[in-house]
Parts: sequence; structure tokens; C-alpha cells
Amino acid sequence: MIDSGELLIQLNLQFFAQEGPGGEKTEEPTAKKLQDAREEGQVAKSKEVASSFTLLAMFILLKIWTGSMASRFISVFSVVYNKFSDFTKVPGGRIEANLYISMLTEMFLRILTIALPFVISAFIIAFVADVAQVGFKPTSKPLKPKLSKINPINGFKRIFSVQTLVELIKSILKLAVIFFIIFGELERGRQILFMLYDVPLTQAVILAGDYLIGIGIKIAAVFLVIAFADFLFQKWKFHNDMKMTKQEVKEEYKSTEGDPQIKGKIRQRMMQASQRRMMQNLPKADVVITNPTHFAVALKYDKEEAEAPVVVAKGADYLAAKIKEAAREHDVSIVENKPLARALYHNVEIGEQIPPELYETVAQVLAGVYRAKGLVS
Repeated sequence: MIDSGELLIQLNLQFFAQEGPGGEKTEEPTAKKLQDAREEGQVAKSKEVASSFTLLAMFILLKIWTGSMASRFISVFSVVYNKFSDFTKVPGGRIEANLYISMLTEMFLRILTIALPFVISAFIIAFVADVAQVGFKPTSKPLKPKLSKINPINGFKRIFSVQTLVELIKSILKLAVIFFIIFGELERGRQILFMLYDVPLTQAVILAGDYLIGIGIKIAAVFLVIAFADFLFQKWKFHNDMKMTKQEVKEEYKSTEGDPQIKGKIRQRMMQASQRRMMQNLPKADVVITNPTHFAVALKYDKEEAEAPVVVAKGADYLAAKIKEAAREHDVSIVENKPLARALYHNVEIGEQIPPELYETVAQVLAGVYRAKGLVS
């Protein structure tokens, strides 16, 4: 029941929870997560770096070529002005359409010739600035439509996100920079304005251009500092956004490496199959060399099959006991030799021949076994 006009609202705290299963994103992003994000077009990149760097470069190029450009633009307008004087000589004082189109085409081509190097330079500089941040790997996936982009809840979150706040701060800083730089240049601008009345047109254009370009360079330089700070923020934000929950790490591991439980069962079954084959080969062994409690290694020597004795079975602890038990059942000799048992267990795999440095010791053991069985005198 509601008392005193008080309105009670039940909040679903899951609305404020971080996205993704498994709780908070506390784990560092894996290489696969970063690679998948890059393929989706998600990278740590600041748009401000490319725009600010391009703006600064353009103003610097303009400063270098101001005189040349001023002369070329004035020549364009001189040509157009002379064309107009030619029109007045047309009988009847009428301007024919083909002459009008010819004049506009010529003017457009001349201006394009002047501006084209700067347009190409701007494109190249912006491209290099982007590639310098994230490397070159084009993808069309960011252009594909996504339903999540029109989700009102996601839109609400974006409106009140940290990114939106940062964009607001950047806009305020840019306006403040423009205001303070222009305000500080007003006095110098007034002096230049008075000078323009006393100089030729080309020099006046150069003076005005230098003044405006100087302001532009200062503004672009400060914008570049803001862009660098934004780039550091974008890298930090991207790293945080790419962090994973413990559950996501487990799921990724399962998808790439397989379920650990299943892999463990497979390894266990492979080990059991290997042990069964090993125990099946044990009756063919000539001798089992033991530690006596920790290791057991079964050797077989057939000079027609191999140049040296071969390890047909080996094991430690419980498996060593099973090997000795099977050896007794099949009347395979058991010889205790601690150093030799350790050397064979740690250095020779099943199916491999013993190394030359153990030939003499193993030969002595086999000779004793053969004499005990009456195989040699």
C-alpha cells in the first residue's frame, strides 16, 4: 500500500549489470578476443587524431604555398573577368549559352587544378593517420546493419555513457580553444586590416592568408594535443571493453581447445589403451628391471628385429606393481637394479632401443637372466 502519495518503484538491478554472462569483466582479453574484435572493425582508434593531423598539415601546406596560390587564384579571376568583357562584344549584347558554359568549365578546371593537390594530400594524410593508429586491415563488417544499433535500451545506455561525456568535453574544449586563440589574435588582425588598404592585391591576399593560416595552425596544434589525449582514452576504454568474464574465458577455451573434461577423458582412454597394449607385449619381454618399488621397465632383445634391447613396457608406482605382477604370471625374470631402472624409465620411451651408454650394464643383466634359465652356459 502506498502512503502519503509516495511512489515506490521496483528496480531491476540486472539492468545496471555489465553485459555478458559470468559477472564482472575482470579477465584480460585473450588474443582471440582481440583478433575477433579487429575483424569486426572494433579497434582502439580516435577520429580526432586523423582530423586534427590533417587540419594541421593542410594549414602548413597552405602557409608554404600561399604566395603561389594567391597568384594563381587572381589569374583565374582575371581570365573570367576578361571573358565577361568578350561577351559584351557579341552582336545584340547577348551571351550565348555555349560561351557561358565554356567560361564556367574553364574556371572550374583552373580552380580544380589549384585545389586538387590539397585534396589528395588531405586524403593521404588522413589515411596515414588512421593506419598509424591501428594498422592496415580493411573490413566491411562495420557497415553491415545491426539490430542492436536500433535497440532503444542500448541507445539509452549510449546517451548516458562515458563516451558521450568525453565527446561533450572534447566539444567544449574545442570551442574554448577557438575562442581564446581568435580573441588573442584580434589586435594583430586589426593592424593587418589597416595595412591591406596600402598594398597591391596579391600582397593583400598573401597578408590576409598568412594571418588566417597562422590562426589555423595554432588551433590545429591544440586540437592535436586534444586528439592525443583522446587516443589514450580510446585505448584505455577499448581495453576495458574487451575485458572478459571468467565464464567467457572458459567458453572461449572450450570453443578453441575443446572441453577440458572431454579432453581429459580422451587422454585417459588413450592412456588405458596404451597400457593394455603394453601389458599385452609384456609376456614377450626377457627381463623386468625394477627400482624395486617405484619403477619397473621391461626389456626385450631379439637380434633379428633390433640391434639393441627394446623397452616394451614401463611404469611407476601402481603401474610398476602391475608390470611386476604380470611378469610373475608369465614367468618373466625380475631383476632389481635401482640406477639402471631409473635411467631406463627417464630416458627411453616404449618401443625405443636402449642408448649405447647402457649396453654394457643391460648386457650383464641379460646374461645373468639367460644363465639362470639355462639358455647360455
